[in-house]
Amino acid sequence: MLGFVVAEGRGEADRCLREVAATLRAAGVKVAGAVQSNVETDPAYKCQMDLHILTGEVVIRISQDLGALSKGCRLDPEGLEHAVGLVAASLLQDPEVLILNKFGKQELDGRGFRPVVGEALLAGIPVLTAVNRGNVEQFMEFAGDMGEQLPADKQVLTDWVLAQRAALRA
Repeated sequence: MLGFVVAEGRGEADRCLREVAATLRAAGVKVAGAVQSNVETDPAYKCQMDLHILTGEVVIRISQDLGALSKGCRLDPEGLEHAVGLVAASLLQDPEVLILNKFGKQELDGRGFRPVVGEALLAGIPVLTAVNRGNVEQFMEFAGDMGEQLPADKQVLTDWVLAQRAALRA
């Protein structure tokens, strides 16, 4: 019940998960979570990262501008925690799937969306996310035998969610 993709190419996992979420929502599936879009700006600066909360129209900026020469992490922890709070609250609306932009460093360290993933799984809600290739081993330590790597293919992911949904209804 914990599907994940390891997509190649910058922004590929984000694009794929956004498309899956849109397809599922259009099919009437109750989707909770957050998907990421990157806003390209001046070439001298890194992109801006936004999370779109799937249970409404809220968009939260999760990156901070550290300057053109910065090398540090651009993640805005306050923005991420705001998104986490909204997604956690959306679990009370009995979603049929939780889609999260990624299980990254924050989650590996026990923060970010990690508690929300745990809550969803305990409630029997399937979770779909992306994992960076370098983080798969640590992710699998968290996921155990619930983790299932899936190809970054919109149709395969949509079918996986629908199969999880059908299994829960049976």
